[in-house]
This record gives sequence, C-alpha cells and structure tokens, in this order.
Amino acid sequence: MDDDRNLIELVKMRLESANYEVTTALDEEAALEAVKSQVFDLSLVDLQLVHQDGIWLMEEIHLISPEMPVIILTAYGSIESAVEAMKRGAYNYLTKPFDHRDLLLQIERALENRRLTTEIKRLRVLLEERYDFANIVARSEKMQKVLEVVSRIANTESTVYIHGESGTGKELIAKAIHLASERRNKSFVAINCAAIPETLMESELFGHEKGAFTGAVRSTKGLLTQAHEGTIFLDEIGDMSLPIQAKLLRVLQERQFYPVGSEKPIEVDVRVIVATQKDLEAQVKQGQFREDLFYRIHVIPIHLPPLRERKEDIPLLVKHFLNKFSQQMKKEVKGVAPMAMQRLMLYDWPGNVRELENTIEYTVAMSQQDVITEDLILQTKILVPQGSLKPIKDARDEFERKYLIQLLELCEGNVSKAANLAGKHRTDFYDLLKKHNLQAGNFKSSH
Repeated sequence: MDDDRNLIELVKMRLESANYEVTTALDEEAALEAVKSQVFDLSLVDLQLVHQDGIWLMEEIHLISPEMPVIILTAYGSIESAVEAMKRGAYNYLTKPFDHRDLLLQIERALENRRLTTEIKRLRVLLEERYDFANIVARSEKMQKVLEVVSRIANTESTVYIHGESGTGKELIAKAIHLASERRNKSFVAINCAAIPETLMESELFGHEKGAFTGAVRSTKGLLTQAHEGTIFLDEIGDMSLPIQAKLLRVLQERQFYPVGSEKPIEVDVRVIVATQKDLEAQVKQGQFREDLFYRIHVIPIHLPPLRERKEDIPLLVKHFLNKFSQQMKKEVKGVAPMAMQRLMLYDWPGNVRELENTIEYTVAMSQQDVITEDLILQTKILVPQGSLKPIKDARDEFERKYLIQLLELCEGNVSKAANLAGKHRTDFYDLLKKHNLQAGNFKSSH
C-alpha cells in the first residue's frame, strides 16, 4: 500500500511479472478493507501515508492478521522511523528508490520465513497434542470400541456427535478425529458453548463488522472463519440458545454465514464435531433444542463411557498422570501404594478422568516420598463407600442373585429355558432360586 500512484503501478507490474497476485490500495481505509475481506501472505506499506504513518497501519493490519509479514517502504531520510517500525513488528524495510530485484528478494525471504514459522508452530502443536493422547487409555473394551470408530470415521466429512459425562475426554476424542483426518495440517478450533454468554456467542462464532454493536471498534474474524479447511469443535452444544441454533443450522446446510453487521456472506469449509453431556433428545421434546439441528448433527454418534464403567483403565491413567506431574514438578514419584490404588479403583469417579487427573496432581504435589500413600488419597476426600469391599462369598452371592434375576426376566419365568441357558439341571436351578428367595412366577409375562 502506497500513496504514490505511479510507484504503486510500477511495483504491481513488477510483482505480477514474478507471478505474484497483487491487490493495491491508495489509502489506509482501502488497505484495511482489503485485509478484512481477503487473506494475504504479505503487505508492502509506505511509511508516509495520507492520514497516518505506516507504523500505525502496520499495527492495524496485525490486529486483523497477526502472522502477516509487513515490509515498510521509506524515503532515505526516514531510516530511524524504519528501524522503529521493525522494533514494532515489521519484517524489514526498503529505502526508496529501490531496485526491483531487492524488493523481490525481500518478499521471497519474508514469505519463506513465514512458511517456516507456521510449520514450526504447527508441528509444535501437533507434537503437544500427540503427547496428550497418552490420556486416551484404551485397555478397556469400551474405549477400544470408541477408538475403532474414530479410526473408521476420521477421513469422512460427516458431522460427529460425542456424548459423555463431564470429564470423560470429549475434546481429546475430537482432537484424535482431527489428527487422524486429512484436515490434520489445518486448524482445530474449539469453543465451549456453555462458557460464552449468549450475547457474545454470535460474534464469537461468525465474527463481526466494525460498529456492528457497542464496543465493536474493529472488524473481527469469527471462529468458523479461523477453522476454514480445518475442524471446529462445538463443546456443550446443548447450552446453545435457539436463535444461534437456527444460524448454525444454516451453516451446516449451506456452508456459509453472515458476520454480525455484514450483508456479505462468507463461505466456509469446515468439519464439524459437537459434544454434549445433556440428553438432547429429551431437550428436543421439551422444545429446548431444535429437532432439525439435532438430526443434522447426530450423524455419527460416539458415546464416551464414564470412568466407573472402564475401571481397568485406572492403573494406566494413574501411571500416565504420575509421569506427567512428576516431570512438571521435578519430583520422582514412581508409583502408588497398594491400599492407595485400591481406594482409587473402588471410587466411582463422578468427575471422571478429569477428577482422577486432579487427584493425582494433588497427591504428587503433596507427596514427600517416591510412592503415593493411602493417607494422601484420603486428603483429596476420595472416600470409598462403607462396605464396598465385600468378602468373596458375599460378592459371589450378590452376583449369582443378579444373574438369576436377569435370566428369569429374559426367559419370562420359564424355568426349563432358564436352567438350560444356565447349563444347570432343573432341580439344581430350583435349589438356586430357593437359596436366593426368588419365585419364577413373578417373572412370567402378563400378556
């Protein structure tokens, strides 16, 4: 961007002959409008502008597109200002008049630098996320089935619906889907619908134009735009208001939307993953969730089991969290005492994996030994219900009684069928019913 029309035309001609696509602007307002409406790899800005200086414009550009390199063009006598521009975030500067070969070299270097920076950042995030995937412990059959579904559907474009209690790792599974998909090199953008006030949700999702509402001092790109060609994860979608639900439905149907205060639609290419701990079908019946949106998002359902239903994963999770927090806190906590592990195994974990992680973090922080002891577990208020560890005979009898009830329900009170399924003679089966005070007649169908 430069206010000298002849220089602009000359630079444009030189760059186009080098196979660059070029957009020009004669003043600050036109330059900012262009940056808001299109994605650019680089910007050339003159230090001397019509109303402001180039440093002001560069900083405004960086508010809209923080990663875009800016090269400042300056007259020979303004070197100090150009150096100041570099301190404030310019990639480099060129003094006028300049050789077009110098300009092309600077542009090439700036673009290569940006490519490298972006790639390093992407790889760092990818490594961090992959390291975090140690959280997805899948020894239990239920979690193995979840990960099997993830591997099958990752490369589809279908919307995924993750349902599970708080703390079961819904975002972790969403990230696993993203990283296993062809969109892995693009953005993964997460938004918690329960954490954002309804008044702000629309501008957060769709972005807004300058002046669209009080406090909108500049145009902002929404999360959907940021997720373009990548994945957007809408956590706790059950907390989304009905008006926003209607607008989201339009995005899913037409893949376009209007930023707040704009009359120009933006097209977007995103994979959508949603998650909720609520019963959305019940919310649909109560009129709190749109039925058409429910069917639009409920394409590939994944149910995440609570930790109490996958207790065989607890020792592996504990080991992972011990390693994680020992490294973070520079401690050498190597394991958990048997009685402490027994308490962890017998507890029902209403807060699921997140609660277990918080518990292990506390115990590592407080531990003065290389083993987590039972008293540290008790300090976290993780109390096992009284009598939860029964003698083996009582536990066996309880299981036997439950098994007989299920069998009689299945066979609708038919003793011959039930005995056959159980692999018992009728007389032995009657003895078992008598032992547990069960009457086959109570299970006969009323029809």
